[in-house]
Amino acid sequence: MTVALAPMPQAHALFATRIGVCGLAWNQAALVAVQLPELELTQTRERMLRGLEKRHGLQPSHSHAVYPMAAAVVELPDWVCEAIGGVQQLLAGVLPSSDWDISAQAAARVQGVIGDLRPIWLKRQAQTQTLPQTLPDLCNLPLDEFGVSDFHRRVYAFTRALAPGQTCTYGDVARALGDMGLARAVGQALGANPFAPVVPCHRVLAAGRQPGGFSGGQGAITKLRMLELEGGAWGGTRSLFE
Repeated sequence: MTVALAPMPQAHALFATRIGVCGLAWNQAALVAVQLPELELTQTRERMLRGLEKRHGLQPSHSHAVYPMAAAVVELPDWVCEAIGGVQQLLAGVLPSSDWDISAQAAARVQGVIGDLRPIWLKRQAQTQTLPQTLPDLCNLPLDEFGVSDFHRRVYAFTRALAPGQTCTYGDVARALGDMGLARAVGQALGANPFAPVVPCHRVLAAGRQPGGFSGGQGAITKLRMLELEGGAWGGTRSLFE
């Protein structure tokens, strides 16, 4: 007897993007984690789930830390399909996307990896507004920031306001938060970001507009690649403060 699959209210999934296989976890109300690609699929999943376990430890009253794997589209709630499609649309970038067919579709053939859901995101956008001519900012995606400190939440809120391709520095963020002495703490907060690229920490650069550190993917290489795909640059192009 075949068991019919149904959307899972709390789970995680791996999905193909132009830069590799990303991860995403959710509960009934919001996204609880988003993970950029690691070198291996298992590493991507494990890093995301370890981060969730740590945050649940910091706030144990926030439900039970079990996020089973959703391996098929029918197991995803509609809003999660739209969220994945939005992330895929962002990471597809503004540059020619011929390599999407090579990398993302190949990854999607791996069992348990969700394929291209950009059509679902585009359909939803067409139903709610005029289709944007730019990449999505993903600011409409709900985030559950349990276990995240108030300071980190302030840093993430500021960072989410940066449009695709737009950059600023750790010092710029610190100044916007009212204390230039917080630049190092801003960098630490972004290094602990559990929602990349929905919270686009890759758009925040080091002093002198150098790339700085990056904890996701292959480090600074991934950061620069993501900026390139968005049509931005790390040398100062499209700075929020220029």
